[in-house]
Amino acid sequence: MSQSQTKDENNLNQKNSNDGLDPNWRNDALDLGLDYGMQTIAVRAGQHRTDEGEHSEPIFTTSSYVYRSAADAAAHFDGTKTGNVYSRHTNPSVRTFERRLAALENGERAVATASGMGAILTMCLAYLKAGDHLLAANQLFGSSIGLFNNYMAKFGVEVSYVDCFDNEAWANAVQPNTKVIYCESPSNPLAQICDIGYLSQLCKANDILLVVDNCFATPALQRPLDLGADVVIHSATKYLDGQGRVLGGALVGSDKLMQEAFTVVRSGGISMSPFNAWVFTKGLETLKLRMQAHCQNANQVAEFLVNHPNVSTVHFSGLSDHSAHELATRQHHMKDGYGAIMGFEVKASDSLDTKEAAWHVIDSTQMVSITNNLGDAKTTITHPATTTHFRLTAEARAEAGVKDGLIRLSVGLEDVEDIIKDLARGLDSL
Repeated sequence: MSQSQTKDENNLNQKNSNDGLDPNWRNDALDLGLDYGMQTIAVRAGQHRTDEGEHSEPIFTTSSYVYRSAADAAAHFDGTKTGNVYSRHTNPSVRTFERRLAALENGERAVATASGMGAILTMCLAYLKAGDHLLAANQLFGSSIGLFNNYMAKFGVEVSYVDCFDNEAWANAVQPNTKVIYCESPSNPLAQICDIGYLSQLCKANDILLVVDNCFATPALQRPLDLGADVVIHSATKYLDGQGRVLGGALVGSDKLMQEAFTVVRSGGISMSPFNAWVFTKGLETLKLRMQAHCQNANQVAEFLVNHPNVSTVHFSGLSDHSAHELATRQHHMKDGYGAIMGFEVKASDSLDTKEAAWHVIDSTQMVSITNNLGDAKTTITHPATTTHFRLTAEARAEAGVKDGLIRLSVGLEDVEDIIKDLARGLDSL
């Protein structure tokens, strides 16, 4: 080893000892202080290049890490030095995804989890305790309601629900022990819109955390933190990947709030795998471009559905006469970007009730995938009352607006004419 190499290493070690950071926790391939645009951030943010000089992000498939000495190991474990300890805690591939997503959401930090539901569970464990009250929207993914009702309530958290679009109902439902307000905007499966700005004011006035599931919009369309939310939740499984390949979730917010979430993930093992994190990182590179194409297709599909004689209602805020169209236009920063998830209700026919009619439309498709996943390049279709929300009581489904004739559609990236023709097969034959 040359004297210059020894000197350089000594300088680096001295710098590390001064700030308590390993260099790979300090360096980023993109200087976010230079005010880059969203697409540039999506392609380049968060990466730390190793000494190999790789251009694409590597996958760090390692469970543990090697220290320079016993003292170095001790410093990592007692927190004197920040760096990798174990991949249940941190992993370079996961960290790249977290950094990039946080930058896209304008958050200080992100914490990745093994699934979207893992992110919601992490939120509950980090910010709620026995005796607290969780106030949520009626219009939620069925598994989220199941988690709140069956498990958080079991451990002493009080849970109640209101219509997501009724601001007066939100205000009236706040209690002295309300600690979290939770909503999806747009919601699953009716794509309903919450007034995030109003909810932020309500939460700040009552010392409540506002948590917004941004899964359907993604930061390409909407940044809830900019609108006043405290925490953003993602099922990365959906649009952040965009091709239905792997499971994952994430929370984004302030350093303080994310440290609480990180502690839950570290202790509970709700960790994202390095391979999945790499897939999501690559998915973020095309997120904005994909969402533009998804939204363009969805706008045309919604116009087709709203004009079809066998469709009674289309739940999609991109329609100019939708009750939340103005609010969605204000909250979504992409022009004509209202997401690509919609619900539509079919009419009964002479021989079929509404459930049978909905199943007929679904079963008549030849290209569209009959699956409960969404946010995929492939268009998907499902019957919420008997799939995603079937575990709810009939009363709970009614409160959420999940009727027997409701179909949820996730509009993909195929030629929009082909999507419309596939849906018309069943609708035209009712």
